[in-house]
Amino acid sequence: MKSRAQKIRFKIKKVTNRNRLSVFKSNTHIYAQLIDDSKGVTLVSAASIQPSIKKQNLKRKEAAELIGKEIAKKIISKGIKDVAFDRGKYKYHGLIKILADAARNEGLNF
Repeated sequence: MKSRAQKIRFKIKKVTNRNRLSVFKSNTHIYAQLIDDSKGVTLVSAASIQPSIKKQNLKRKEAAELIGKEIAKKIISKGIKDVAFDRGKYKYHGLIKILADAARNEGLNF
């Protein structure tokens, strides 16, 4: 039996050829990166562990919203509007939903 993350990534890669916005969260931090699967490289990344964000001493929900906004700005500055959202092994609620909504509000389409 495949894990949830494997099923989600398989569907994303099968259905679309967009770049993948992958999200990972640990107990203390949240990470987001834009991956080009055809080349196997990371184009843009943002994380709550970055010094500029870490020194603000934000709560987890506030940090997720800030990461969503920051990653969206970086992606749009690269000239990419459409991405495929890869939530990995996580359900679409809580911090994952906050990050996705913040990225959508900044103008990202997924």
